[in-house]
Amino acid sequence: MDKVAIILGSSSDKPVAERAVNVLEEHEVPYEVKVLSAHREPEAVDRYLKESYGSVSVIIAIAGLSAALPGMIASKTEKPVIGVPVSGKLLGMDALLSMVQMPSGVPVGVVGIDNGVNAALLALRILKVGMPAHAKKGKA
Repeated sequence: MDKVAIILGSSSDKPVAERAVNVLEEHEVPYEVKVLSAHREPEAVDRYLKESYGSVSVIIAIAGLSAALPGMIASKTEKPVIGVPVSGKLLGMDALLSMVQMPSGVPVGVVGIDNGVNAALLALRILKVGMPAHAKKGKA
């Protein structure tokens, strides 16, 4: 079964990621969590995307501030990317606007600020489109 990757731009984003993890565990969907910064370690993000390409079906990218992580990931993969903006000094509006204003050709689905739950629920729906085994588990 394919996994959902949850990638955090910083370890301080863990509380938002935990909300997504709880939903995935409740629905028995495999996942992995990585902390990888688009700004501080872009090579590590590239390496992870290449290494996980066959086993990851959907990527949840959680980031605050300039929130470059979801867009960077979406520019490097054909996998669906769900961005979760994290609240901060500007109440998360900076991160939200960074994610929803991607240029053409770099699609990122974006959920509400700090809404790891909806990110996981959207990931489940994406998985159900191509994987009947997930659809049998019932409504998310």
